[in-house]
Amino acid sequence: MTAYLLRRGGQALVTLFVMSVLVFVGVYLVGNPVDVMISATATPAERAELIRRMGLDQPVWVQYRHFLTAALSGDLGNSFLYNRPALGLIFERMPATLELAFTALFIALVIGIPLGVAAGLRPNAPTSRGIMAFSILGFSLPTFWVGLMMILLFAVYLGWVPASGRGETVEVLGVDFSFLTLDGLSHLILPATNLALFKISLVIRLTRAGVSEALQTEYVLFARAKGVSETRVVFVHVLKNTLIPLITVIGLELGSLIAFAVVTETIFSWPGMGKLIIDAIARLDRPVILAYLLITVLMFTLINLIVDLAYTVADPRVELEGRRS
Repeated sequence: MTAYLLRRGGQALVTLFVMSVLVFVGVYLVGNPVDVMISATATPAERAELIRRMGLDQPVWVQYRHFLTAALSGDLGNSFLYNRPALGLIFERMPATLELAFTALFIALVIGIPLGVAAGLRPNAPTSRGIMAFSILGFSLPTFWVGLMMILLFAVYLGWVPASGRGETVEVLGVDFSFLTLDGLSHLILPATNLALFKISLVIRLTRAGVSEALQTEYVLFARAKGVSETRVVFVHVLKNTLIPLITVIGLELGSLIAFAVVTETIFSWPGMGKLIIDAIARLDRPVILAYLLITVLMFTLINLIVDLAYTVADPRVELEGRRS
């Protein structure tokens, strides 16, 4: 286990280094943030002073060396736009994004698993065909369009829930949570459901495939022949053997929910990391862009590691690479 964790840690460091180089060079080539930040009436002397103060007058490899040296000590630079540490800005917005992502994942599991089981147990029933048709819609409809339609219907026409913002929050251990208040929960419903729609369809189809495959196995046929109740067959024998693919998808999709909640956060004005990165890209705020991507890659790495470890809990027969070393 130790060898495996060390190997995964080394891979994560290499990934972070390569990604930082690619992003740093890519952002450097896109444009000059001074053009966005400085006034059109600024004199050439003022422009040159700003470039010098930001260190943009140095070659790209020198700028990256300074960035890497500071990053090793935990300093990812100050935001050009906010003049504050970029890492601090990311951590300020992270709880909102994590709350949105975990709520969306919860909705996807609560809705997707029962519907997938129902579709898998009776694949030819009209209700199963309707469930699969719904899953196709979930895959096909664009997230931004669904979000706008949800705002139009539930917020504008019906007035059931707010259209934007995070609402009232409660601070727990220094972290603000929306779902602990009725106002915050009402603000959370629409964006979380919008973000969860694609994942619901994915969970439905994955669960249905796992259930259909498990029903044809010998141990399920034998259990039914022994007179085991259908409830026990489904929950003990069928669902248990769909855990590993579900764990895989849940882990990977949680990472994608966190990383790609940009559209949903923008549509619903949710104050998370996605909204921050959109503003940073528009202003070419390099430190924030780099900090966001590094944190995202690190979260993906940690999630994948947790998924691998969860394999051994769901199925003790699964051996981690290097576990016996």
